[in-house]
Amino acid sequence: MDFKQKIANYTTEHYKRITVIMVLFTLVLGAFIPLIKVDTDPENMLSPDEPVRIFHNQTKKQFALSDIVVVGIVNNKDPNGVFNTSSLAKVYELTEFAKTLRWPSEEDPNEQIGVIEVDLLALSTVDHIGQGGPGVVTFEWLMKKPPATDAEAMEIRNKAMSNPLLKGTLISEDGKAVCLYLPLTSKHLSYQIYSKLKEKVAEFEGSEEYHITGLPVAEDTFGVEMFIQMAVSAPLAMVVIFILMLLFFRKIVLVISPMIVAMVSVISTMGLLIGLGYPVHIMSSMIPIFLMPIAVVDSVHILSEFFDLYTKEKGRKNTILEVMSNLFMPMLYTSLTSAAGFASLALTPIPPVQVFGIFVAIGIMIAWVCTITFVPAYVMMIKESSLENFGHASKHAEKQSRLGKLLSATGGVTYTKAKPILVIILIITAVAMYGITRIQINDNPVKWFSKSHPIRLADIELNKHFGGTYMAYLVLDPAEDKTVSTEYVGDLKKRLSEKLSVLKEELPNASAVAPELEKKISQYASDADSKEDLLRKLSELANTKLDAAEDKDFDLWYELTDFFELEAERLKPFKQPDVLRYISKLQEHLAQSGLVGKSNSVSDIVKKVHQELIDGKPENYKIPDSSNAVAQCLLQFQSSHNPDDLWHMVTIDYMHTNIWMQLPSGDNKDMEKVVKAVEEFFNENPPPVPLEHDWAGLTYINTVWQNKMVWGMLQSFMGSFIIVFIMMAILFRSPLWGIVCMVPLLITIVVIYGIIGLAGKDYDMPVAVLSALTLGMAVDFAIHFLERARAEYAETGSWQKSVGLMFREPASAITRNVLVIAIGFLPLLAAPLIPYKTVGIFLCAIMALSGAVTLLALPAILKLLEKVLFKRVSKKQ
Repeated sequence: MDFKQKIANYTTEHYKRITVIMVLFTLVLGAFIPLIKVDTDPENMLSPDEPVRIFHNQTKKQFALSDIVVVGIVNNKDPNGVFNTSSLAKVYELTEFAKTLRWPSEEDPNEQIGVIEVDLLALSTVDHIGQGGPGVVTFEWLMKKPPATDAEAMEIRNKAMSNPLLKGTLISEDGKAVCLYLPLTSKHLSYQIYSKLKEKVAEFEGSEEYHITGLPVAEDTFGVEMFIQMAVSAPLAMVVIFILMLLFFRKIVLVISPMIVAMVSVISTMGLLIGLGYPVHIMSSMIPIFLMPIAVVDSVHILSEFFDLYTKEKGRKNTILEVMSNLFMPMLYTSLTSAAGFASLALTPIPPVQVFGIFVAIGIMIAWVCTITFVPAYVMMIKESSLENFGHASKHAEKQSRLGKLLSATGGVTYTKAKPILVIILIITAVAMYGITRIQINDNPVKWFSKSHPIRLADIELNKHFGGTYMAYLVLDPAEDKTVSTEYVGDLKKRLSEKLSVLKEELPNASAVAPELEKKISQYASDADSKEDLLRKLSELANTKLDAAEDKDFDLWYELTDFFELEAERLKPFKQPDVLRYISKLQEHLAQSGLVGKSNSVSDIVKKVHQELIDGKPENYKIPDSSNAVAQCLLQFQSSHNPDDLWHMVTIDYMHTNIWMQLPSGDNKDMEKVVKAVEEFFNENPPPVPLEHDWAGLTYINTVWQNKMVWGMLQSFMGSFIIVFIMMAILFRSPLWGIVCMVPLLITIVVIYGIIGLAGKDYDMPVAVLSALTLGMAVDFAIHFLERARAEYAETGSWQKSVGLMFREPASAITRNVLVIAIGFLPLLAAPLIPYKTVGIFLCAIMALSGAVTLLALPAILKLLEKVLFKRVSKKQ
């Protein structure tokens, strides 16, 4: 007695014990589910030590940046847009309400979390920068209180429009809309803030439209709605699958067993994941959706075969033993291949995807163990009387004849028209391969919502009016070596000599100090840590000399003190006019490209203040010619109501700067175009001083992890493809049979992804993950078909005689599986979240296509290669 017979006999003889063990196993692991910890942050798709994530967090800290909720108020009905007394009163009230969205942290009651009031951007929290006279700049609140008249409202509009910093960011260029930017202490509060804002705007009446969006809101809201959808979609799919199986097998008592297997595998897998301390991420929340079809497939194979073989004379025990003898090895290998496909995701560089793949693989093997042990045990618990009129031989056989006739006819066609079938399949595959070349990798978390979702509508509307609701930050740093080189020392001495040459015309004693200073420069340079350190020591020397100077030397040392301070300023690149002009030129280049809707930088602040310092005319909106003038502009801005806004754009030492970019699209492909445009600009326009640049912001972070995931998926799929081929070669003891077994998988993958390319559907996260499911499903049918084909050929000695038998029970089981899973998951199409729709569509397509290819391509190949493939399969005596 071999291993599979021992298991089958044990499960049929000790069916109660098997059931008790399975129930206890499920209860123990299921007990961990209440300990669930949810993580809906896509940023965690990258490991904490990922360089781009480290830099992103450093940038947020360095420039005091926060994740932002964008609130837009649009009035398309009033000719003046929102700039009327009624609309602006609501804008003001909403701003004041937003300031109150703070509460004590649960972890530390002394810490306030929520909206950061000091950084909130709104009409009533920003300054109007105006002219107070020649050389005087005034800073006054743009909207200190709601306007009393429409004339006052229009004055606010005109003032806002005159400030390029606000135009396109705070106010739309057509004046129809304004935005509020609510910075949060943590992006994980986005959904709470979103919910409270929705409650508030529901109180308002009038012609205004209120839109709330931004990546933090989209990501946090998706996480919340995803879990709600998981609780709805998975059970709904199971109900449909249950009804379909009931239609096929007609015995409610029998079709309960696949449901139990699916529930046990899902509950125990999720319990194990949670019990081991893993948070349930966006990916792992979809484990039930992926696990259920795989868990049901083997059970349907058993029920289908049991249905076809059962007779009252044979009885349930003998029938189930025969079924398990026929299906044990195919089910083992299909489970192993499916598990290998998902386990290969552990090779991707994305931690949540690794967890997802490993636990789906574990769940598949749990489902397999339950299938080969519990399903036979469950059959034994059914009374023989309950199986009256059950099976192919029953009076219901006639009702099954339509499917039987269709399959019988299909079998005949695959034998007589084998070559045309393969030619048609090859043509379809060739077209699909062309489609694959048209696939574009792209994703956008906001597009995970359906087009009718409020967040998606807000995204479309606000990006129509403003520079963009997607934030990206380009950080510039000086690239030159800070160490004190011989070249730098020589240049410093040269500039000092030139300065002294100018001074000696009025201060004759200037020549006398030159040797001493040059000596000190060499001395200090030998042990200085940096150029800043060298200049600090020289400034201290000059100040010491100034304090002790006699009257005749005072002016000289005063000038030299100023010289060394200016030299120190030279090391601060983002105070230099030429560098600031370069930044402005970069901003203009990006704006002209159409990729960036709006950008703000320290250059914009300097230009606006300079404009008002001179005469307020548009032609003076420019960078001044000297670093002293730049410093004066920056100093003037420090007297505004929001002086700290400057430090969001430049560090206090002016050694690092941040360009805040607003993008009208959060698509990966568009963010990548922006990155490419910046690279091209730097290559074609060398900066006046060596600069390095890098990216931060959620839009860029998403691009990085999504690309890493997609390419990681592709690599893992290629690896698992090879592993599955090796397993097939071992199962059939022939590499050639292994290749034949891989044909449905290869064709299914090519055609599915070819359709994606031809249809213009983006290759995004859900599509990438489905490749692993394709591997498991397509190989499942091929293994069952080929294993039975070899067995039938061994009985008949001819494929012509075998093909008719193959299109009875084996083809019937495959067809039932295809229909049950394909139709069973169509309810996912009603989900409001696009990834769930995608899973529903592609599950249906994968099942239908892999089933069709298995039943058409494989028998055609077996017909044409009969002599080669079956030469070692002898007819049994």
